[in-house]
Amino acid sequence: MNITQARFAGSSTRVADRPSPHLPEFAFIGRSNVGKSSLINMLTGNGKLAMTSSKPGKTRLVNHFLINDSWYLVDLPGYGYAKVSQKGRDALADVVRDYIHNSPDLTLLFVLVDSRHEIGRIDIDFIAELGENGIPFAIIFTKADKMGPVAVRNMIDKDCEILLRDWEELPPVFLSSSQSGQGREEILKYIDTVLKSI
Repeated sequence: MNITQARFAGSSTRVADRPSPHLPEFAFIGRSNVGKSSLINMLTGNGKLAMTSSKPGKTRLVNHFLINDSWYLVDLPGYGYAKVSQKGRDALADVVRDYIHNSPDLTLLFVLVDSRHEIGRIDIDFIAELGENGIPFAIIFTKADKMGPVAVRNMIDKDCEILLRDWEELPPVFLSSSQSGQGREEILKYIDTVLKSI
């Protein structure tokens, strides 16, 4: 897939307020500071499309970006640690759940996991919730450039083994680096394949 156009289409906190027209949506989510916005910028070839920050919890809204006038890339608030109150975290969780469970155009959810660390309980529980609710998803391991290739592969294999304790088989798994561009072609090709199948 060749992305020729990527523009901000709007922000919302409730599904009813999503931008129009309604088109297939590919959403991205992960723990705070997993590198979500950087990955979105890498995929679209626009370093300033999604707002990046070294501080966790920067994304507070559901942000829609219109891609090639044919589908939306959706940037969701991160889950887990963020420098906000418990009330604020609960509010963010409500925003995420409202979107995930109620958007009729959500085609696929990409769950981002930091490849440098063993997958956390919060990731495992979130992925389990997706399975329980029949929400289609894929997994992207981020920051692959931060360790050597053997170490990264070993960590991903370990994380997949942990997930397979609860799953008979895993959804598609991708490895990415926003710095090197690794994974861009594979992820966009998968999105293109899904779009052609609907």
